[in-house]
Amino acid sequence: MNSQLSTPRTLKGLLIAFEGLDQSGKQTQAERLKDALERRGRHCILLDFPSYETHIGKEIGEGLQGRREYGPDVMQLLYVANRYEKKPQIEGMLSQGSVVICDRYLASSIAYGEAQGLDGEWLRDVQKYLPPPDLTILLDIAPETAAGRKTSNRDKYERDLALLSRVRDSYRRQAHAAGWLRLDGERAKDDVAAEVIAAVRRLIEAAPAQP
Repeated sequence: MNSQLSTPRTLKGLLIAFEGLDQSGKQTQAERLKDALERRGRHCILLDFPSYETHIGKEIGEGLQGRREYGPDVMQLLYVANRYEKKPQIEGMLSQGSVVICDRYLASSIAYGEAQGLDGEWLRDVQKYLPPPDLTILLDIAPETAAGRKTSNRDKYERDLALLSRVRDSYRRQAHAAGWLRLDGERAKDDVAAEVIAAVRRLIEAAPAQP
């Protein structure tokens, strides 16, 4: 076993974000990564966005189910505010050397916002005070695959395949930036998990130790 992985107290905290369409396997891969890292002695926390248990999160749920008539800009501001609610928790965990794993994070608002005609730079700017991810993992699947994996109880975004196609295009554009890993989410879960864990292990091994 690598000595760095066996002595987590010497390592800096890391923020890993999973992105992609619904049903792309984000939750599954986030949980597998958490389990793999914890077996190696790292302390991890898994956060899901949106976080529906807060008042802001509940408003997001109302909007997704069509019970609120919020425009795309209002919806994205709610998503962003929902992340800012978790900022103190994220910063605290990172300062303690934990690995914070997010099921959706900054790039999600950019992807869905751009798909609805919002300015991507504006969406980046309003999130600039949130802790940046050390690695963003895009699980890339086709909109048709997403629809096929969930055939009922889909929210208004999940029902709009044209929108999801634009979301996918935005994700793919974003994934050209440094700090991204784009993986084919159509493959078997075990194959995807192996690549995810290997990539994060390399990131941990390259991370500087805490002073």
